[in-house]
Amino acid sequence: MSRLRLVVPAVLAAFVCGGTLFAQQTRTTWEDYLGGPDSSHYSALKQINTGNVNKLEVAWTYQTGDELSYTFSPMVVDNVAYFAAKSGSLVAVDATTGKELWVHNFGPTTGMPSRFGGIAGMRGANYWQSKDGKDRRIFVPAGGFEQAIDAQTGKLVDSFADHGKLDLKIGIDRTGRPLSSRTPGRIFENILILGSATGEGYLAPPGDIRAFDTVTGKLLWVFHTIPRPGEPGYDTWPKDAYKYMGGVDVWGEITVDPKRGIAYFPIASAKYELYGADRPGDNLYADCLLALDARTGKQLWHFQTIHHDVWDYDPDAAPQLATVKHDGKMVDAVALASKNGFLYVFNRVTGQPLWPIVERPVPASDAPGEVTSKTQPFPTVVPPFGRQGMTVNDMYEGFMKPDEVAWWKERLSKAKTGFYMPPSVGADTINLPSVNGGTLFFGTGADPTNGTVYVLSKDMPSIVKLVPEGESTTANAGNLIPTRSHTEARRSRGGFPTQEEMGRGVYEQNCQVCHGPELKGDRGPEIDTAINTLGLETVRNTITNGRGGMPSFSGLPAQSMNQLLAFLKSPDLAPPGSAPSAATQAMMKSFSEPDYPDDVDGPTRYKTGYGNEPYVITPPWSTITAYDLNTGKIRWKTPYGGVPQAPAGDKMKGNIYPKSGFVVTAGGLLLFAGNDAKLYAVNSATGKIIFSKDLQNGSQGVPAVYEVNGREYILVAVSGGGTPYPQGAYMPPGGTSSPSTGKEYVAFALPEAGKN
Repeated sequence: MSRLRLVVPAVLAAFVCGGTLFAQQTRTTWEDYLGGPDSSHYSALKQINTGNVNKLEVAWTYQTGDELSYTFSPMVVDNVAYFAAKSGSLVAVDATTGKELWVHNFGPTTGMPSRFGGIAGMRGANYWQSKDGKDRRIFVPAGGFEQAIDAQTGKLVDSFADHGKLDLKIGIDRTGRPLSSRTPGRIFENILILGSATGEGYLAPPGDIRAFDTVTGKLLWVFHTIPRPGEPGYDTWPKDAYKYMGGVDVWGEITVDPKRGIAYFPIASAKYELYGADRPGDNLYADCLLALDARTGKQLWHFQTIHHDVWDYDPDAAPQLATVKHDGKMVDAVALASKNGFLYVFNRVTGQPLWPIVERPVPASDAPGEVTSKTQPFPTVVPPFGRQGMTVNDMYEGFMKPDEVAWWKERLSKAKTGFYMPPSVGADTINLPSVNGGTLFFGTGADPTNGTVYVLSKDMPSIVKLVPEGESTTANAGNLIPTRSHTEARRSRGGFPTQEEMGRGVYEQNCQVCHGPELKGDRGPEIDTAINTLGLETVRNTITNGRGGMPSFSGLPAQSMNQLLAFLKSPDLAPPGSAPSAATQAMMKSFSEPDYPDDVDGPTRYKTGYGNEPYVITPPWSTITAYDLNTGKIRWKTPYGGVPQAPAGDKMKGNIYPKSGFVVTAGGLLLFAGNDAKLYAVNSATGKIIFSKDLQNGSQGVPAVYEVNGREYILVAVSGGGTPYPQGAYMPPGGTSSPSTGKEYVAFALPEAGKN
């Protein structure tokens, strides 16, 4: 159990055994991100069901008009569908025909490659309307601002904040740049609740949770995720840690119980996330499920899933709400699935676990200066949904060349391994799940009528090794011959850091988490030739103003900007490991941050790469698990989509791990579009695939399920990879044979009555 838990007021405890099933049972609309404030991905519609899903046909399509891959999850209000298209614009179309109604462009894209644009990288938006329905708004972050757009006209709402734009630096004391997240937050009543993505480096900004008035943009409340003096949890950090520690942000999905006005937050790890000598202690509220009063921001309860995280096992998937029969009584529960492979289940009002969660001993760290927790919390009844821990016996040779097999066997045999094994200096450690494993955004849903929670997860290992900060985290991967670091070479010649090396430091603090140490892309696109391709000023403007899923870095000091541009122009002059360790501190202090304690930038600071090695483990690599929360047991578990257990050749790489989410319907279906360019229908009671249909491309995001004029539709973003079909091979009834880029939104429905 968590080492610090607040007791909820007695007045709230009266609601513990409400006995009524949750309101999403009757939901037939899709007006919110992930279907509703409860984030359940659930629709009560059942016109499309297990008996007729094989008759689905294309009702309409909408071409995105670009080459972008969209993660945006559509929303539908009345007869209008809202999604991202046309170089990252927000688009409104008729939900029965796909006819365009309006387009809101977030900024110029002239000279930009197709992978950049507007809100292309956003995972969704929020919808709000006044009680009389006359004022209707779409809220979406773009360009460093939360923007309020009139849902009926597509124009900015001038009365909100600063002419429709809310500066996302507001409410954060220690940052020079906005802290937006690709996940859109939540709206409850007239309150917009926002998380953030702080970055992954040392001395990152704090991830405080903020709430704003949806009408005016006024800041309503702030919850400090790194406690301040007098706040609960302050003693789980070093003294004054809030002045220099960062992260502990909500970059994932927020869930709201509208009946009670309780918001549930999956809170991320502290930064730096893989070495914690700067932050001895349990580090509340990092890696917590946190319940707050949505109106006031007052804490109700919390549970910490990881004490002093050094694995980056933070939760970010939406907490799921269900009403279940437990010990003979109906109990309203909340379930949190995390990146470590566990599902934690609580009474959603009191925070009391439905089944015991016990502290068990885990391996200690041997890294210099590191003091990890002696124990971690383990659920006792609810089984894990993913594999935890990997050895050489789990190695998969399907993608390996003959001469690689022996190399991998030796590497895996020598590596430290075991669940919750901390990273070491100078030695490989295998972590399973990895920092990109377990379950992530889009990964959880629920059927509130029977207490089932579904988890989409990844069994992806990583192999990590700590090195002193400033040295390369990639040069010595595996058993390669160690090389002299660039930093050592510079010191040996007695020289000062170059402009490019200083720029490498700026890059590692702000950009590397998305674009990778070699600038070849990770969560974001490759940018190693950005300046040569786009020009210096275009890149400068993109960094300053933001683009697509990339936030604005308008607060970056001029000196740091020039250093960063020098590095991006000639990255070969500052390879990984060449940044001086003081560069990050100097850059962060230029944001007018407070002075840090003398020992914060001490000599025992280490870093490591993420080390993801997706296909060295036996399949299946991704699964969907259905839990019966009336018993805590697994109903069924099935591989994700129709990917074969033993793929043939490299062509399957990149198409196995999920990038999309599912929807659950009262028609007995679990529906999703996979990376392999197929729409799947799974029987939600058995986990069996009962239907699949070819798509133009793979998909990202979560489909929308809605009804207009008595007809049920399933709206899917089809833009996530794959190969377009030949001209005319894929058309809705009555469509034309114009060429398609394969980047489009597709609405499926059953044939209309009287039509074949």
